Parts: sequence; structure tokens; C-alpha cells
Amino acid sequence: MTSISGKTTIDWAAFAKQLAPVEVIDEPVLVKKRSRDFFWYSPILNEDLKRCFGDLVAVPKSREELRHCLKLAYEAEVPVVVRGGGTGNYGQSVPVDGGLIIETTAMANVLEIGEGFVRAEAGALMVDVNAALKDHGWEMAMFPSTQDIATIGGFIAGGSMGIGSLATGALREPGNMLELKVMSAEAEPREITFSGEDIMRVHHAWGLNGVITEVKLRTVPTRNWIACMATFDTYSSAYRAGLAIANSDEMAPKLASVVDARICAYFPRLKGHVRDDHALLVALVPAEDMQHFRGVISDHKGQVDQALTDAERKALGLPHVFEFCYNHTTLQVLKSDRSATYQQIGVPDVDDVAAIERLRDELGEVAWTHHEFARLDGKVIAIDLPIIWFKSPEQLEEINEIYRRHGFAVYDAHTSKVERGGLQNADYKHLAWKKRLDPKGLLNSSKSAAWDLVKDLTPEDIDAKAVQ
Repeated sequence: MTSISGKTTIDWAAFAKQLAPVEVIDEPVLVKKRSRDFFWYSPILNEDLKRCFGDLVAVPKSREELRHCLKLAYEAEVPVVVRGGGTGNYGQSVPVDGGLIIETTAMANVLEIGEGFVRAEAGALMVDVNAALKDHGWEMAMFPSTQDIATIGGFIAGGSMGIGSLATGALREPGNMLELKVMSAEAEPREITFSGEDIMRVHHAWGLNGVITEVKLRTVPTRNWIACMATFDTYSSAYRAGLAIANSDEMAPKLASVVDARICAYFPRLKGHVRDDHALLVALVPAEDMQHFRGVISDHKGQVDQALTDAERKALGLPHVFEFCYNHTTLQVLKSDRSATYQQIGVPDVDDVAAIERLRDELGEVAWTHHEFARLDGKVIAIDLPIIWFKSPEQLEEINEIYRRHGFAVYDAHTSKVERGGLQNADYKHLAWKKRLDPKGLLNSSKSAAWDLVKDLTPEDIDAKAVQ
């Protein structure tokens, strides 16, 4: 079997036989399909990655089968990319160097549910974990808007925030991730357990430094959530209302998002359910807090268009409210117009609405704001995930400069290098563990801009760079 990627010389038919009894996928169309994630949100990444494919897919159903895959890859020096649901936006699971794709979705068991935690295999879908928890009176502290297809291990490897981050902060906040197990890519693959602060050695490393096999995450008591949508005459009014909800001591929302009226025109499934041509506030609020919620909306001259239990939402055939927040908002626009893209913007002062108004005035029609409220270190923050009407990389950089001139941080969503997006700088702790657990550099190495600079150093020497 010849190389699908065109980047390897291995006899893939023989390698596939060696993988037995592990299930393999070698049909080129299917291999190419599993070589993609949501990188096409970015026209820049789409151009860079659309011709990158793996050569073979392995679908292990147990840790022993996974260990077999990694052992053979080590012996044959085969590049490896690990894939969950493929919901990453930066090409995290795209096999740039070709090679073996290991899909984790068959390792999907919920292993234990206890007081304030869940333990599951890395390939478990977030929606299935939440369903299992609900039967025990718990729910995940946070989950991505793509929970129907996102795996729990993929969320840890590439995620940072989600629905629930307004209540419990980012994933990296202490107590949200309790324990991770990771398998090495060595002659005899080992499973290593990380807990406490050491979890940060693996979190958000994009699978560079080990294959996550099992996670133990914080859970919270389940509540009767009301899916709320409110509309406002102006974006500033909607933002102020969202900020008031996020800061309120009288309610405990799991989500508060604000969406520009122009973006809402791309939400056809909400037609007739919310007012046209109005800025939108999306929220998840406990039933017992609804009086306070309605009061905040009224105080900010808004209108509550929807306040639905999950059963009521299903009866109306409406999507989850979280399909209109985070990057699901971008997806809704892309369904209609592929010339759109997005960016990730840090808001320097969540309370400075005037600064946001000035920024919006200068952006005009090239970027439409969309803010998510969350918590970091216990404080309410806002993140802007604007819709941008892309024309060229140069135009995108001009838009980035507008944000920077106004004092807003740009976390580039158009790079496939882990150091160049939200991380900003090389995490030498990640790379030191990569050297320990992946000495040949087989695991997704192309996604690190810094790996080639340190790959010949010892783990201790790489670690030392973290404190220089």
C-alpha cells in the first residue's frame, strides 16, 4: 500500500497487518476524512493544511491495543497524531508529517462517578459523560459547545474554556482537572499519572507529549437550567446586561454570551423566536434565579424572548442555547458564507464598555463583535470571538492592529503552532515531558515551533529553559 500522504516510505500494508488485532482504516477517502478537523474555520489554516493527510488510521479499543500501536510506531519511527472527535480549530489533529492517526473514540467508557468527580476514558464523548452524570445528580463543570462530537480527552488536550467557565473558570483553574493518565511513545510504552499542578505538563499540549488515556474531572450538582435568550436595541445594552448577570451575587449562571445583531441574521433556526435586528444575549440560568434574570434584562431595556426548560426547547425543535455561543457562533455563520472567519481577542477591562464602543466604531463592517463572559482567578473577564470578513492575510493583520491599538490582546486563531496562539510562548515544561515520553519526537511534533530547537537536549536541559 503506497503512502496516502506522500511523505512516508513505509510499507503501510505490512504495518497494518502488524497492528492486528487493532482495527485499521486504510481506505484513502476515509483516511483523508480523518485527517481533518475544524481548521477550515481559518482560510489561512485551510490553505496550509488542506493537503495534509495521514497514511493509516488505527482505532484501538483498549489500552493494551493503544500500547501495541505506540510500540510499533516507535519501532518503525512512524509519525503519530492522536484524534478524538476532530473538533479542534487549529489543525491540532492534522497529520502534517503523514503517518499514523490513532483515533480514540472506541476507548469511551465512563469508569467512575463519585462525589464531585467523573473518571472516563479519553475517547468518551462529552455528551455521553454528561448524560451518565445526570442519572447520578451531577453534571460536568464545563464542556465545549461541540459536546455532541467532542471527546473528553480532546477537550483536555486542546481546550481551555467552555460552557460553565463563567461559574468555574478555565480548565486550568485549580480543581477543574483532577487527574490525567498519559501513555508514552517508547520501546515499551508506559502509562504515567499526572495530578495536581503536574496536570499542566499535559493540558493544552495538543498531544505533543503523550497520549491521554484517562481523565478525572470536577463535576458539580446538576440544576434545572433555563435556556434564555434576550434581545436589545444596542450591543452596548446587551453587553452591560451580560456583565451584570456575570457579576451578580443573586444568580449562578453557567453561560452568558453577547452576539452582534448582524451575526444573529445568520441564525435561521431562531427566526420567529427572537426579535430580528437586535443584539442577542444568550444565557443558561438556574430556574430559581429567573426572577433576578428578568429583572436585569428589564433594567437594561431588553426583552426576554425565550426562557425554556430543556423539555420545552425540545418540544419547539430548537437547538441548545450553547449552539449560539463560543465558536458555534462562527459555525452558524460559516454554514451560509465561507468567506467569514474569526479571531480570539482578550478584553483588557471587562467593565470599560466605552472602550468596546470605540473599538466597534472603528471596526465598522469588517469585524462584528461577540463576547463571552468567563472567570479567571475568580474575576469576571470577557473574550471577544468576532466574526471577521476575510479578504487576505494582510487585511486580517490590519484588523488585528486595530484591536491592538485599542489595547485589546490578539490570540491568533490562524496558526497551527501551539506556541503562537493562546499560549503565546514556548512551554518548556511541555517539551521536557515530550522528551521524556516521546524521545524520538513522533507525536504531533510539527505543531510545535520550538521542538526542533530543543529536541537534542536532555529533559533536564529543556526544563531549565522554563526558568531562564
